[in-house]
Formats: sequence, structure tokens, C-alpha cells
Amino acid sequence: MSGLDVMAAAAEVEAFCKGQRWGFCFIGGVAVQRWGAPRFTQDVDLTLMTGFGGEARFIDAILGKFAGRLRNAREFALQRRVLLAKTSAGIALDVALGAFPFEEASIARATHWAVGDHISLTTCSAEDLIIHKIFAGRDRDLSDAQSVLARQYGALDFDLINKELPPLLELKEDCDSMAKFLRMVAEVEAANGK
Repeated sequence: MSGLDVMAAAAEVEAFCKGQRWGFCFIGGVAVQRWGAPRFTQDVDLTLMTGFGGEARFIDAILGKFAGRLRNAREFALQRRVLLAKTSAGIALDVALGAFPFEEASIARATHWAVGDHISLTTCSAEDLIIHKIFAGRDRDLSDAQSVLARQYGALDFDLINKELPPLLELKEDCDSMAKFLRMVAEVEAANGK
């Protein structure tokens, strides 16, 4: 599997979601390719705005097009708010079922990215990708956030990040990640002579 295979899989998902007239945007490794240091990614992650209570119709439509990766993919998605499926090429597809104001705003701020002559993908903004990555908090996510900060430094809306990130971290009672983010910003500023 190559990076082009993943982008082609993302394009398949993009076409399906647009055909359904759904609000969505790519997050994760696909968005990192746009905003951060390009790295190999094996899956397609997106946020799909479903709201609370109407998730089943979205899940059923996706599973009508893409196979689930779990035997009980529908039930898992209803319980965990993440649908684990795979594209027609067998590439992993993780669909976060969005309902929170941040997710809705992130989708509203998303823009199109021309990957090549024939592929255009709707990705979250660089700021929203940083927020997603800091919130996730795994080592790979923090490394991705650092790469986006470094590559997009000077073009980032830090006011937006500082407004959106703290309430999300409070939801999961995370007292450490904001300090990690501020250290990353200080490192990038130092590297840029600020």
C-alpha cells in the first residue's frame, strides 16, 4: 500500500459523503499530509457530523457502502461513536461520529485540498488538526502536532487554538496536555527566533 492508495481511498470516501450531502472533514494522517511533515499513513480518519440521536442512519448508510472491520461494527459505533470500516480497496476507515460544537465548527472551517490533478479532499484546518492531535495525546499525535506547528508557524491562529483546546481537555480531565502544547509552541518560537 502506498500513500497514493490511501489518498485514492480518501477520495472514494469524500465522493460518498458529498453524495449524501453530509458535513464531514478528514482528520488524522490524511490531514497531516497537508499541514505537517508528510508521513506514511495506513488509514483514513474523518469526522462526520451526526449529532446525538440520529447516528444509526449514518452508520447504516456507510455500512451499506463500506464493509465493517468488526463483526459488530454497527453496535460498536453506536456505543463508542467511532465506526470502523474499510474502503473498497481494503484500507481502514475510522469515522468519528461528531456531535459536539467543536466538531461542528471544525467541519465548518474545513477547506478543500487539491492532492493531485484528480483528487481533492476536504480536510480540517491546521489549527483544528493541532487541537485534535493534542486532545488525542498519544506520542504519534503529539509528534504530528509538533510537525504542524513547525510547518505552519506564522500562519496559525493561536487565538482559535487557545479558545477551543482548553474546554476539550477539561472534558477528559486532562491537566497536562495544555502545558505540553505550550512547550511545543515555545520550542517552535525559539527555532524561529522569537
